[in-house]
Amino acid sequence: MSLIFEELDHQPTPLGDISLRRRSEPRLNGDILYEVKLGDEFLMSSLFTAAEIELSHLGLAGLGGSKLAGTGLDVIVGGLGLGYTAQAALAYPAVKRLTVIEILQPVIDWHQRGLVPVGPQLSADSRCELRQADFFAVAANPDSGFHPDEPNRQVDAVLLDIDHTPDHWLNPQNSSFYTEASLQILRSKIQTGGVFGLWSNELPSEQFTDVLKTVFQLVETHVVAFPNPYTNEESTNGIYLAYV
Repeated sequence: MSLIFEELDHQPTPLGDISLRRRSEPRLNGDILYEVKLGDEFLMSSLFTAAEIELSHLGLAGLGGSKLAGTGLDVIVGGLGLGYTAQAALAYPAVKRLTVIEILQPVIDWHQRGLVPVGPQLSADSRCELRQADFFAVAANPDSGFHPDEPNRQVDAVLLDIDHTPDHWLNPQNSSFYTEASLQILRSKIQTGGVFGLWSNELPSEQFTDVLKTVFQLVETHVVAFPNPYTNEESTNGIYLAYV
């Protein structure tokens, strides 16, 4: 079996050097994986996407049948990554407008250049916009909207996958978002009947669930299990859903 290892891109960013690599995995019969590192830290792998996909499925399913039967959903995805949350959302015909807010321009470039598997699909879908911006600066600012041309426009769903957990942040400055005050501002940007969904690398915590309950009418948590070929056991991620 011939092994593949390629660094497809390496760029400096305000958060540190970010790199994209493509490699074969001998433990998976040579399957090709795409991996992202920020500095020395692994951020994501195309091997583990189950929970990122479920973030879209669970979040949009929570909107209810009447909304999903229409064709006018306005969805925000915070964090582009390898694109699997956005791809899953675009599978719903009800989604009319999908805006992905990503702080790191190189990550957007990978999709637009077709360096990652779902990049061509996202770039070609007229419903999808990849926007370079700081999601947290937009979401927690009472004077800004998710759509700069319509600052008062409310959206149907906000699906967030940026930090590792609500208390383990990619950037320490993100910490202020996971507070009652910032979540109240986010809530004001979501329509009645809408949903805020959050991915977590760890199981949902009672502490953050309680914070969500001070802001939203109904809060659910989910555990997504998936096989981990490196441990030969199941791994788990968490998803929080909070409804307006």
